[in-house]
Parts: sequence; C-alpha cells; structure tokens
Amino acid sequence: MNITLDSISTLFLAVALLLIGSVLIKKVTWLNRYCIPAPVVGGLLFALLILILKQTGLMNIELDTSLQSIFMLTFFTTVGLGASFKLVKLGGKLLIFYWIACGVLALCQSAIGISLATALGLEPLLGVMMGAVSMEGGHGAATAFGGTIEELGIESALSTGLAAATFGLIAGGLVGGPTVKYLINKYKLTPKQSSDSASEIAPTLEEEKDHSLTSTNHFMVQVLIITFCMTVGSLLGELFSNATGFVLPSYVGAMFVAVIVRNIVDKVNGRIIDMKSINFIGDITLGIFLSMALMSIKLWEIADLALPMLFIVFIQVVFIVLFSIFVLFKLFGKDYDAAVMVGGFTGHGLGATPNAMANMSAITEKYGPSPKAFLIVPIVGAFLIDVFAMPIIITSINLLS
Repeated sequence: MNITLDSISTLFLAVALLLIGSVLIKKVTWLNRYCIPAPVVGGLLFALLILILKQTGLMNIELDTSLQSIFMLTFFTTVGLGASFKLVKLGGKLLIFYWIACGVLALCQSAIGISLATALGLEPLLGVMMGAVSMEGGHGAATAFGGTIEELGIESALSTGLAAATFGLIAGGLVGGPTVKYLINKYKLTPKQSSDSASEIAPTLEEEKDHSLTSTNHFMVQVLIITFCMTVGSLLGELFSNATGFVLPSYVGAMFVAVIVRNIVDKVNGRIIDMKSINFIGDITLGIFLSMALMSIKLWEIADLALPMLFIVFIQVVFIVLFSIFVLFKLFGKDYDAAVMVGGFTGHGLGATPNAMANMSAITEKYGPSPKAFLIVPIVGAFLIDVFAMPIIITSINLLS
C-alpha cells in the first residue's frame, strides 16, 4: 500500500509528532536528562515506524515537506535578529576567547569529518555532514545544509547529518559533567564570591526580556522585520551565488541580513525589535522544521554508513574532550568559571545550546554558581557561533562540490 501525504497533511503530522515528543520527554527520565529535543523524539519514532512498514512490505508512506524550507528560513532569520553587538561588547575578552574557540572547533570538526570520511572511502561531502554541521551546528544546521548537499547529488546527506547530530547530542550530555568534575577535583576549584562581568551584563539581558506580546500590531511589526530580512537575504544570496558560482543558501543570507538589521535598528530605537516575540516565533518554526526533517529521514539509506558514522562521531567526542581539558580550560583562566564553561562548550560543541545549559546547571547545582559562565555561553551559543561556523561549512561544501 502506498500513501502520499500532501504539504498540509505533512504539516499537521509534524506538529502532532512535536507534541508527542514533548509528552514523552516529560514521561521518560533519560530523554529529559540528556536534553533530547521534542522534535527529535517524535520525528525519529515516526522515521522508525516508516522503516518498519517499508521493510515488512506493509506500507510505503511518502511525505511532502515543501513547507519545511519556509520554517527553516524563518528560524535562521530569528537567530540573526538575536545578534546584538551590545551584548558582545559587554561580555569582555573572555567572551571573545570563547567565541574564537568555537570557530576553531568548527574548523577542526570539519577537518576531522572530511579527512576520516575520505580515509574510510566515503563521499567527502558526507564528512562535512559529520563534522561541524552536525556537531557544533546540531539538528538545525544538519537539516539546513543536508538539503543543500543533497541538491549536489549526495542523496543520504540529510539522513546522515541528522543521525550524527542525534548521537552528538547524546554524547554532549554524557561527557560534559564528567569532564568538568575531573577538572574541579584535579585543580580543587571553588566558585568565586562575585562576578563583575555578571553585574554589568545582567541589566542588559533584562532589557532584552523587557518586552511583552502587547498587541497584534506589535507582533506584526516583528513579523514584518523577519519577512523583510528573509526576502532581502534570499535575494542577496541568490545574486551572490549567480555572480560567483559559490553556493550560498538563502537561510545564510537571511541570517546575516538579520544581524545587520538588528544592530542598525538598535542604534535608532532599541525597543523596536522585541526579542520575546522573535524568540517565540523562532521556537515554533524550529520545532516544526526539525520535526519535518526527522520524521522524513530515510533510515534505510544510512544503514551502510552506521559504523563509519559512529566511528567519526566517537573521534569528534574524544577530540572535544581533549581540546577542552588541555587548551580551553587554560585559555579561559583555569578557575571554576573556566571549568563550568568547558561543560557548556562540550554541550553545544556536540549538540545544542540547551545541552550546554543543562550541563552547566547540573554542575552548578552540585558545586556552586557561576554567573559568568551562564552569561557568556548562551550569548555565544545562541547566535555568535554561526558567524564563524557557517562560513567554514559553506567554504568546505564549495571546495568539495
């Protein structure tokens, strides 16, 4: 039996699976502990169901995920609108060091993925998907760039990237705590009594939150800003690609236009952009486009890649742990705050910012607070990380395509 769902039915299914995933996360302890996103849970369960139905010959289900690109474009635009240079400035030198470290990690992860994929006889572009795309980029970047690479003829790119991102997400939750515990015990670290940077940045962060969804018109202004950035960014990305032959996906152009718009608007009137509304839209669109991506994974396409992929992800995990202990911890100051930031770094370096926050929360609940880490890690992980990572990923794709 063949069943084909149109775009509206597929959208309904994606939302349903997103809600099912949310319920399961509350019910299943380990899903909550390792911060597995709801769309990953619901989407993967449906992908497994499709695999079983297909392999047993009972049913073949085809999905129309054409709406996914709109939600994906919207999400990356909201990420760009969160890029306030005012917060970067207040973060000081330590934020810059952390930011640069994320860029170095993206470069190293891409090199590891490409070199190991080549050594194992795989398509190098699949190595890109098992590098910074799925590790530091997580499911969002894996979905975005997976589609771009599949357009270049690598059919299993999206499935490979999402599978690698899932393994990375779990690993990020598993290794962060033990790594920080090792550092704390070895160097006998204790929390600082105060944090000057925390007192400086906290009021600014409160300003970011000091908005509410007051009216339909107010909300529509945010929609207007988002759609403007999407339109201009997509157009500029297309013009750039046509003029240079260099692949620049529309969501990348939209994100960078959003960064420019955010900081210009901040100079004119810092209250025009309402980050509460922007983040609300971003959360919804992220959940839907990830749910669509995960539920449409063709798991049978990556069966032959399972062992090589697990090996590459394992090497990525080993690298980030060694890099964190022997380089980052010293770079960040070799104190308690540095150790907690290492926990955050391993979390979003292998998964996502919520993973980083979960790692740091578990650490600080046991050993004491670290306001500096809780200020710097989210700022970099939420949007600054893409400023370095995306050019590295795009350059890798263009060099190998």
